[in-house]
Amino acid sequence: MSYVPEKTIYLCLAHMSEAGIEQKYVKEAFDTNWVVPLGPNVNGFEEDLKQFVGGKNEIVALSAGTAAVHLALIGCGVQPGDEVIVQSFTFCASSHPITYLGAKPVFVGSEKDTWNMDPALLEQAIKDRIAKTGRKPKAIIPVALYGMPYDCDKIMEIANRYEIPVIEDAAEGFGSKFNGKVLGTFGKFGVLSFNGNKMITTSGGGALICENAEDKNTIMWYATQARDAYPYYQHTAVGYNYRMSNVCAGIGRGQMTVADDHIAHHKHVQALYEELLADVKGVHIHKQPNDSRYDANYWLCTATIDADIKVQGQENAYKETVKTAVGGAAGVIKAVDSAVTDCQPNDNVEALRMFMLSKKIEARPVWKPMHKQPVYQGAPFYTNGVEEEIFKVGFCLPAGPYVTDNDVKYIVDMIKEAIVK
Repeated sequence: MSYVPEKTIYLCLAHMSEAGIEQKYVKEAFDTNWVVPLGPNVNGFEEDLKQFVGGKNEIVALSAGTAAVHLALIGCGVQPGDEVIVQSFTFCASSHPITYLGAKPVFVGSEKDTWNMDPALLEQAIKDRIAKTGRKPKAIIPVALYGMPYDCDKIMEIANRYEIPVIEDAAEGFGSKFNGKVLGTFGKFGVLSFNGNKMITTSGGGALICENAEDKNTIMWYATQARDAYPYYQHTAVGYNYRMSNVCAGIGRGQMTVADDHIAHHKHVQALYEELLADVKGVHIHKQPNDSRYDANYWLCTATIDADIKVQGQENAYKETVKTAVGGAAGVIKAVDSAVTDCQPNDNVEALRMFMLSKKIEARPVWKPMHKQPVYQGAPFYTNGVEEEIFKVGFCLPAGPYVTDNDVKYIVDMIKEAIVK
């Protein structure tokens, strides 16, 4: 082996621009004493984002992508007891804010090509919820899973026909496009995330894309504690402290100067994986559909491994409970009594994760479908089983700006080494 990394190769970590322009904006924030959740950097970052997504929408910079989902639901009028349709194959931030409002998630499964919301299942769910409850769902949340565009044409056609607003969760799809149009600009609202592992970062943070200035003003009001126009603090609604910091926005302004470079790099890494994994039996890199409308950013590169492929250490998979955070988890994880659940990746996927970790490569399982999560036990779901099958065989590979061509070659070599001939 000619290449052994001295670093751990992480899945995706956004990095600072080469010119260090982030430091310039952050220094300005301190020099002018704008170390608060508003200010020139926030305004400038919002304008940069507005131009990035096409110049027609309005942007509100927020403290997190989760906050953006929460406020978008409020902007759609979601109330306690309402139902909201959401993609099941996603991270929990797509669905948890529904429960913040006392509403109920209705989970919809995936189509095979994109792994995203299946339009046929979406319409089935709408019809069935109307039949069962007498009311339409209050909103629809498709997700750009790992940066892959959803079928915007079909989803928007169904949503418009039933007059249900769409909240696009493009947290993983920053810069991804469908038919030449940036994700997050098709629906009533579009969610962006700038967490430290996203395509660009503000260390933490997010934004909400709004259709017009009226919606932006409403969201801004809720994001700044919903204060009424009096010289003292009076509130006619419950608001939130969700505005982005001027310091974090300074980082974002610098990151916007390299956003296109980051996206191009991720696409390059994806193409290299496709080339190098082409002859690896039983391992299949996930690609966007052979359809010119789709333009994925490949935030993460994902793949599947056939169930009959044997991996070194497979006999020891799931023998011990996890003791530390896995897959980028932050903070405290709850201890568990059993190393297994009734819905988990196959043994060879877990063995591959452990083997890669021993080689200083971070690989992860794909998201566990939300309708299989204990916290959502009993929630309505509509599925053809696609996302459950992908969860059993799928895994994520490093793709961030720090991942070099040599890193990709090393990663593929280690996958080959892990497989028992």
